[in-house]
Parts: sequence; C-alpha cells; structure tokens
Amino acid sequence: MQQERPGDDDRDDRSRRATRRTVLAGGIGLGVAGVLAACSRPGPAPSGSPTPSGPGSAAPSTGTGTPSSSPTPGGPDSWDALAAAVTGTLLRSGSSGWDAARVLQNPRYDDADPQAVLRVAGVGDVQAALAFARNTRTPVALRSGGHSYTGWSAGGAPGTDVPRSLVISTQDLDDVRVDGDTATIGPGARLADVYATLARAGRAIGSGSCPTVGIGGLTLGGGVGVLVRSSGLTCDQLTGVTLATPDGRVHEVSATAEPDLFWACRGGGGGTVGVVTSMTFRTQPAPPVLLFSIVFPWSAAAAVVRAWQDWAPVADRRLWSTLKLLNGTRHSAPTVTVTGVWTGPKRGADASVDAFVTATGATPTSHTADELTYGAAVVRLAGTPQRVSEAATSSIGTRKLTGAEIAVLVRQAAAAGDVAGNREGGVALDALGGAVADVGRTDSAFPWRNALMTVQYTAVFADGADPAPFDAYVRGFRQAMEPAWGTGAYANYCDAAITDPSAYFDVNTSRLHRIAEQADPDGLLDQPHWV
Repeated sequence: MQQERPGDDDRDDRSRRATRRTVLAGGIGLGVAGVLAACSRPGPAPSGSPTPSGPGSAAPSTGTGTPSSSPTPGGPDSWDALAAAVTGTLLRSGSSGWDAARVLQNPRYDDADPQAVLRVAGVGDVQAALAFARNTRTPVALRSGGHSYTGWSAGGAPGTDVPRSLVISTQDLDDVRVDGDTATIGPGARLADVYATLARAGRAIGSGSCPTVGIGGLTLGGGVGVLVRSSGLTCDQLTGVTLATPDGRVHEVSATAEPDLFWACRGGGGGTVGVVTSMTFRTQPAPPVLLFSIVFPWSAAAAVVRAWQDWAPVADRRLWSTLKLLNGTRHSAPTVTVTGVWTGPKRGADASVDAFVTATGATPTSHTADELTYGAAVVRLAGTPQRVSEAATSSIGTRKLTGAEIAVLVRQAAAAGDVAGNREGGVALDALGGAVADVGRTDSAFPWRNALMTVQYTAVFADGADPAPFDAYVRGFRQAMEPAWGTGAYANYCDAAITDPSAYFDVNTSRLHRIAEQADPDGLLDQPHWV
C-alpha cells in the first residue's frame, strides 16, 4: 500500500527534539474487544527536578476549573508553585497515594518512576501544568485510563524510552452527562460508568468492552468496539472536544470550529495536539442486544478463519463479531471462539450465524445465545476487570488471507503454548466494515476505513516475569503476517517496536504531522515514534 510520509526536512527537524510526547492511554481497547485484558513502592525522591521541594500536594477538589481562550500568563515555575496553582492533586514520591497514582493497568510497568502525577480537576489545572512544563523544561506524559500498551503514559518506567516526566492525569474528569441525544463525557470516565449512565437514560454509543478503559484515549485513537459496524468508530460519534494546547490556550473544536484540531482528535491518537478535558458525543437509542458465542474444535481452526473472513466484515451491519485463536497454560488445548453482538430481530441473527456455521463445515462444541438489554449486555461483555501483565501488538487486516496465510495464522496462534510462562496468547480478529466504511479514509485521522478487521496479538504472563520472550512472541506473530497484511497497525494498540508513525496513520500521516507542528511547535508533548 502506498503511504504518505513526512518529508525528510520534517523528520530531521523532529529528530532534533527530545521525544517526550506520551500517548493518552486507552485502548482498546480497545477497551474494545481484545484490548489489554489488564483492568486493577515508593521510589527514591525524584532527581533533576526543576526546583527541588520535596513531596507536595494540593487538596483534592471536584471543581471543574475555568476555561480560557488565552494562554496562562507566567505560570508556576516550581513544584510548590504548581501545587498552589491547581485545585486537583499533585503527587510526588512520598505523597499519600503515590503508589496507586503512578502505576498503569498493566503490572509490567509497576516500576514506573515519574517525577510527579497531577490529577487535574479541570482545564485550569491543565493550563497550569503546561505552563510549569514550559517554564521548567519538564517532560510531560498524558494519561486518562492508564491502558497504554507501551507504558508511555507511566511517565518513565524501565523498558520504555520515556524520560521521567510530569504525568498529567485526567482520570478525575469523569463526569457523564446525558441531554437528549447528546452525551458530554470527561476523558477519564471509565467505560463501565459511561455505559451505566447512558443505559439509565435509554441511550448508547458504540465503544469498547473493557470496563476500566478511559473513554478519552480510546476515542482519540479511533475506538473499535462491539457496535462499531452499526454505529461506527467511537470517534465517528464525536461531535465536539474541549482541549488545551501546549501554549495554554483552550479550544472548543468541532467539524465547523477549528476543524483541523477536530480532525486530529478523530483517530489521530492521544497526546498529538493537546490535552483533552471534555468530549461531546452523538448517542443513539439503546438497542436490545443478542450476545452469542460459538466454540469450535481446534481441528477446524483454518476452516473457521476462512468462513469468518468471508462473513463477518460484510454481514448485516447490525452484526459484529470477533474471532479468537488462543493457547497457553490456561487452556488444555488451543481454542477457537467466535463471539458476537447482534442488535436486530433475533431471526436475522439466527439466519446469519447459522449460515456462517454451515460455511465452516464444522460442528461447534458449544453454541450459546442470550437476548439482553443494552445495559445488561455491556455488563456481561465487561466481565470481571483485573490487572494482568501482557505483551501486545497489532496489524490491520486489509484483505482476506489465502489458504497458506491462514495456515501461518493458525500455526502462530498454536505456538503461544510453546512460550514458557505464557498463560494465554494468540490472536483476536475484530470485524470492521459496515458504518466504519461510511467515512472516507481522509475524512478523519483514522485511515483504515476499507479494512476488513483489526488484528491484535497478545501474550499474558505472570507479574514480575521478564517480558522479553512475550514481546518477541507477539512481534514475531505480527512479522509473520506482514506478507499478507503489510505493516499497518492500530494507534490504540501502539507498539514501541513500530518506529514509523505512518504504520498507524498511513495516508493521513503528513496532515496529522502538520497539525501537530502547528499546535505544538516546541514539541512539549513529543512522544516516542509519534507524529
């Protein structure tokens, strides 16, 4: 696939800057089906801080801050001054709650050692934090839900290429307000809370299934979920965003107000153009939901993949499904499972699913289906959240696999059982098509509008284990599929080994790069391998 890339002058200019931009975590995660399964020690005092002042914190507040369209003049130039300037909570090593504040959802990054974590209470706190970072040349990391695959939102952790940073956390900006068919949601709102509030109002949005994922990061990277084929990506339902750019200005953006910034917020990834503090979404009436799950014998794996890729991306758009091939110590044998969501009359699901099963030529070992309300369905899909150490990366399924390529996919999935300590690993194929393809490739920053599926490779391992062999497994799996699918990847499943941003943004990379340069000319939010 032909890909646009920034010109050499652009790359050279960016390479002269420190790489400090950190993904606003979310996945999904993803979030979406197959996003990080991870869902729940004081270090030495930070060194090299701009003005050493010891632990400091401001009292927590539920205030919303005061939006401003102008940059914050002056601003704090020491940790004490920052603590005094915010209404949220500034935590440093030794502060009460420090350990809980600094870790992500993935325990592999539990050695995170940022300079500080600021849990902002509103956009005013974000302005103060950005001014402090500018004044003191402190690296910045951004976080909402804490599901960063690469650990970049930890603000400095072993195994990442992020310096020790000030983490600006929007996790406390978690209000969910529903007004008619519109929902205004803080970026730190977890999906479980978003869905519960919407369900009580009889409304829904298409988004992920992992209950602890923050909606901010998930939306900014695109947002693939169980209603994606009927409702589009989560970012397609976005109608407005409030964000602060690194100069401290606050912007209310939409399709008609500063459309370039809004375009970048629709799939361009977190931390690209600013810090998001509020998002407005178009909602839909909460549909009745049919959940189904079909388990096949491993001997039918190749036939199931072949039939699924012929069916799932082009089925009635009210049907979404995911195909998982998994192996590891949690399984007595490799497993093949197709799980799906249908939002139409049950007879339509019966006909579609039965035709798929017939096409496999295999007899399922189990086949269940339950009709549920939207609220009950999202609770069922969420399962029990837990923190697990995991390695992951991704591909974009741009076309159907040939028989030989299917054999490679099945063989690589089975090989998860050969990696010592791999509790569960393999691949998840999540169907696209339907409403996703209604939007043009360049009409938002998410470029994969014509793809058949997103593909996620994962490996779950014991906390504290060396992640290297599990990273090697998932990256080897991705590499094995590159002859079929190329080097494309999903921004919410970012991978530190992917160093070319066009892998995530394809034909949209150059435009996204230009917008980021205009919003952040000094590279305050620079993050590894981003635009």
